[in-house]
Formats: sequence, structure tokens, C-alpha cells
Amino acid sequence: MSVFVVDASVVVKWFVPEIHSEAARRLLSLPHEYVAPDLLFAESANTIWKKVRRNELTETEGQGLVTTIGQIAVETVSCRALAEDAHALATTTGRTVYDSMYVALAVRLNTRFITADDRLEAALRKVSAIAGHIQLLHTFERDTQNRGDPTNSE
Repeated sequence: MSVFVVDASVVVKWFVPEIHSEAARRLLSLPHEYVAPDLLFAESANTIWKKVRRNELTETEGQGLVTTIGQIAVETVSCRALAEDAHALATTTGRTVYDSMYVALAVRLNTRFITADDRLEAALRKVSAIAGHIQLLHTFERDTQNRGDPTNSE
């Protein structure tokens, strides 16, 4: 069973219909383990809050989603344990330490970080040392079919 790092852009799509939600749900249905920095829950809750503020969700729906996401089977790693590596990556890539937490975890676990954030993926893809650890959600299935094992970086 493969292990993948996922961020809030993927996790929220597991529960909220939006672009690439179907791809996110297909990913969730596969026999993989998912891991993330514990920052995942704050970022997911913030995304849900924004959707409530924009009237895309009711307050009750938002609160229910925050509760549900807090109970999902994603193993978490403390941000404290990732801070040094994330800071170094942020300095190298020009991305935030928050985003770099996910990348640092993927590098540490020698796996893929799956994100639905096109801009983040595009920025990180330019850094050869980490490019093989980044995967856009909507390309995951295609790459799995083309290469078999999506963790294979050949």
C-alpha cells in the first residue's frame, strides 16, 4: 500500500463538490495511506470558513465539515518536526513555510505530495530536487495508468 502526502486542497474536495472533486474522491477510494502535517486541519477549517463567508456553505454545513474532516483517516506529523526542513525549502523555493511543510514531509517519506493547487505545483516543479515529489491531483490517475506505480519517479 502506497503512502501519499495530501494537503487541504485535496482533503476539502473529498467532501465539497468543486472542480476536481471526483478525482479527489477516486483517490480516496484507492487503497493508499494518507499523511499530512497537522497543519492540514487548520488549513482545511480555514478553507471551509472561506466557503461559509462566501455563502457557498451554510454555517451548519461548514461546522459539520470541519468536524468530519477532523475525524478522517489521515495520519499527521507535527509541524514542529518539519519546521527546519520546511523553512529550508521555503527559502529555496520562495513558497511559504506552510506549503513547504507538505513538501518536506513528502521528501522525508520519499513519496508524492498530491495537491490540487496548480500554482503551488507549477512553482515547485521548477526545483529539480523536489519536482519528483509533487503531483497534481487531476494528473494522478493518468500517471498511475501510464506508469503503474505513481511513486515511481522514473
